Amino acid sequence: MSDRQAIIPPGMEAVYRDIHYAPAVRVGRTLYISGQIGRNAQMQLVEDKEAQFVQTFENLKTVLDAAGASFADIVDVTSFHTDMRDLPLYMKVRDRYFTGNYPAWTAIGAAQLCGAPGYFLEVKAVAVLPEPGC
Repeated sequence: MSDRQAIIPPGMEAVYRDIHYAPAVRVGRTLYISGQIGRNAQMQLVEDKEAQFVQTFENLKTVLDAAGASFADIVDVTSFHTDMRDLPLYMKVRDRYFTGNYPAWTAIGAAQLCGAPGYFLEVKAVAVLPEPGC
């Protein structure tokens, strides 16, 4: 694929270099965003649940920014939850970032995320970027 481009925002180089995945991959106008979790720029877990959810969306925003995209460009979201009772809190935080033109959404319960305890949420997304000049 000649138009495949890895999106690696500043501060996320370690995931590409050490863990061997791209935070996002752009193919044409489609942006596939890898699951984002609530870890800070120092790759440390944010422990407070709401703060971890916010950090997850801030990490998603970082990837979107690096690709020249925004939350308005996201067409599909998949969220993974270690406790489905957290959905109201998730929706409260999510709605700070998605203020209209809502994407499709699937929520999935998971026993554990990232192979490590303490993570409550992971969010992956697909965005369609605007055509150049629009």
